[in-house]
Amino acid sequence: MATEVVMPKQGNSVESCIILEWKVKEGDQVAIGDVVCEAETDKSTIEVESSAEGTVLKLLYQAGEEVPVMQPMMIVGQKGEQVSVAPEAEAPEVSGSAPVSAGKASSQEVPVTVSVASAGAQGVSPRARAASLAMGIDPASISASGPKGRVIERDVVAAASARAPLSPVAKEALAQGGLQSPAQGSGIGGRILSTDLTSPVVAASAPLSSDASFPGPMVETPVKGVRKVTAKRMHESIATTAQFTMNAYADATALQSLRQRLKSSPAEMGLQKVTINDIILFAVAKTLKDFGYMNSHFLGDRMVNFTHVHLGCAVDTPRGLLVPVVKFADSRSLKQISDEFKRLASMCMEGKAQPDDLTGGTFTVTNLGAMGIDTFTPVLNVPEVAILGVGGISMRAIEDEEGDYAFIPHIALSLTIDHQGVDGAPAARFLKALCENIAAVDTLLAL
Repeated sequence: MATEVVMPKQGNSVESCIILEWKVKEGDQVAIGDVVCEAETDKSTIEVESSAEGTVLKLLYQAGEEVPVMQPMMIVGQKGEQVSVAPEAEAPEVSGSAPVSAGKASSQEVPVTVSVASAGAQGVSPRARAASLAMGIDPASISASGPKGRVIERDVVAAASARAPLSPVAKEALAQGGLQSPAQGSGIGGRILSTDLTSPVVAASAPLSSDASFPGPMVETPVKGVRKVTAKRMHESIATTAQFTMNAYADATALQSLRQRLKSSPAEMGLQKVTINDIILFAVAKTLKDFGYMNSHFLGDRMVNFTHVHLGCAVDTPRGLLVPVVKFADSRSLKQISDEFKRLASMCMEGKAQPDDLTGGTFTVTNLGAMGIDTFTPVLNVPEVAILGVGGISMRAIEDEEGDYAFIPHIALSLTIDHQGVDGAPAARFLKALCENIAAVDTLLAL
């Protein structure tokens, strides 16, 4: 009997995945555990394995389409079984496993009906798009009856049925593709002739004006994947919190000195790749232990204070902003924090970070110092009550006890808090303590 293979659930926050590439095609044999496709979540790229054994009877989505989790994405069964997809208008709009009904048609064929919602481009479903191309009908000219005003396959079939008859030459030209037919032609009784066929895109023959180049070439890109999730979360963060940012500068003399000593340390110690950012993460984790109210979540009607520090670290990836979490950062050494963050950042850059790697943070650090940024306003990673922005290191004039001035390297720190969960003065005390710990980071290592 035919079996559905569903898009597996990827953590609690992932609602859908985009199929990047099918590793199988219809007619292929698959075993349980075989990788059948690569899919992109809002956070990472995953390999999806088959949960059934047999012949691939039907791929329900094309590469590039979005599949809700726990929704059937392909059908596997015995060779010779037939699969048909139920009309899209009847498909459920919520994710969930659609029923598969099988009835024996003959000793060789078992028809299978699968109800699955299409998730293609807005306005026209993938099946409707394919049908309109095959029938030579412009989707924009079709009345839509699908959910949310979408053109679905039955709309294309209805439009084709209502179309005037085609001449043999016109029918052959449409079959070759690249042309579209009107509803009525210029032949007898509205018959559509080959001369009535048009290209899908007809350029307007309007005279060029003096500003014909305005606005010039442009590229429209759908907002999806990581960009879509980031946009949603940033908007929610600003809309649901009372954000307040304060800036400070920490003496970076000891910070730079430690970094230089680690860089020139023996290779067998494994400390040469410890960065300024790693040392900042270490200082933040240790400082938060004394300021539990900064290591918290604000949940509206209650606060959750965490004993351990699970440190989110923003990473700029080709797919967008990701925030992997160094779990139990307060219990790790500097080298352990450095190694773990590099591992997580590498997973993010390669698109292989798992949902569990990107959830559970209690405090976040984001560093723009390497890009020449001094101070900035980092946006809260809700429900966390604070996020630290790390800027660049610059020389600042400092007056000594005798009234003389010396230029000392300082690192810029920008702390954004949710004023609903923590007040300005307590947050300022944390930031002051962090600056002191960074200035005396050698001593901090001994704790």
